[in-house]
Amino acid sequence: MAGCQGCRNGTELGFDFTMAFQPIVDLSRGTVWGYEALVRGASGEGAGHVLSRVTEDNRYVFDQACRVKAIEMAGGLLPDDGCRLSINFMPGAVYEPKACIRASLAAAERVGLERSRLMFEFTENERISDVSHIQTILREYRKIGFTTALDDFGAGYAGLNLLARFQPDLIKIDMELVRDIATVPAKQIIVAGIVAVAQALSITVLAEGIETESEAKVLLAAGIRLQQGYYFARPEIGRLPAPAHLRGQPLLETGPTLSRVA
Repeated sequence: MAGCQGCRNGTELGFDFTMAFQPIVDLSRGTVWGYEALVRGASGEGAGHVLSRVTEDNRYVFDQACRVKAIEMAGGLLPDDGCRLSINFMPGAVYEPKACIRASLAAAERVGLERSRLMFEFTENERISDVSHIQTILREYRKIGFTTALDDFGAGYAGLNLLARFQPDLIKIDMELVRDIATVPAKQIIVAGIVAVAQALSITVLAEGIETESEAKVLLAAGIRLQQGYYFARPEIGRLPAPAHLRGQPLLETGPTLSRVA
């Protein structure tokens, strides 16, 4: 397999970091569906502190290091029950998908984590200039056996146009649409529309940023069974926090199940 520009540049990252993990729950089953790996500074600093040190010169090395760190840390923590690991990636740091994923695959093999348990999510808050490149990445990741996800759906440029072009396995509704949805009818209507479109395209919907029981219940009633946020658990560095408000039982009856991602 040929190398790529990023593999050959030899840039040193120049700083250290670690990972925190936050659960993604399935409220229709009352179980943990997976955990998202979230970058943190070596002393616990927030993601913004770490990302402020990422430059064009070290972007590739950082993206690779994040994937490997997340997989290696999660490998010793995840239960052997099919629970997924969600990892963020930077599309601009992927030069050639087959070459750039080798370190991640090697890390997963070392810790015994099946490819089917890895989800790679990307966000694009700026206009995407090379749509075909990202389409190539997503196609290759699906061939490998990964789940693909579009983060921050409904924010910035992550809207219906990207959904039509990329059709990932899963979309994560931005927390700005989630906040106060129980008391804002307009948000309820918009989210219902997103769910309907996703269902027609066989795309699973995940809501993030859940902070209250009312938000969780309204979203579940709309058909969104996968949820994530402080209401269930805050991210914790180096460990998998147990979510609150599950008790192994569904929260309430849900609407249509969006079933591309089981």
